[in-house]
Amino acid sequence: MQQSQAVVGLLLWGTTITLLVWPYISWRFTASCDSGLCFSDSIIGIPSTYIGLALIFFSVMFAVLTIGFLYDQVFSLWTEWRSVDMERNPYVTYALSPNWVMMIALQAETLKRSSPDDEALVKQADWYLKWCEQYTEGEMFARAVQRWDADMGETPTFWFTNDDSMKRARETSFEDEA
Repeated sequence: MQQSQAVVGLLLWGTTITLLVWPYISWRFTASCDSGLCFSDSIIGIPSTYIGLALIFFSVMFAVLTIGFLYDQVFSLWTEWRSVDMERNPYVTYALSPNWVMMIALQAETLKRSSPDDEALVKQADWYLKWCEQYTEGEMFARAVQRWDADMGETPTFWFTNDDSMKRARETSFEDEA
């Protein structure tokens, strides 16, 4: 959807600016033009009005695409901004949001149960479960538990956490909701 919106947006830009600029230069494409750069009524059998509109439209397209190319490829402004944005987001670098806690804990538990004889794998799965348990003490998990309780009834104590941490999650109060 985003790709089609970019194309439609570019066409709308071109059309809008073309139709806004046309009244200021349309006199150059009429027979009454008598000074400066003038065009005949038709060029190769095509009315000069169409050529003028097409020229403006493609000039706008070229200008917008050139600015976009310079912005992205030459100055790398967008990529730098996205890099900083990602580096400063703890949930991209090291922290876990509640949905990732659930997914990672589920995968670790599945790995543990499917390969109980592989000590190295069980050790890594236990590390993942410990990591997930650590994030059950955070505000985001507390908000998620409270929301799950409100939406679906009491949230069960998950296999990677304990009753105390679930109780703390339910009892946590938030300044922005007080």
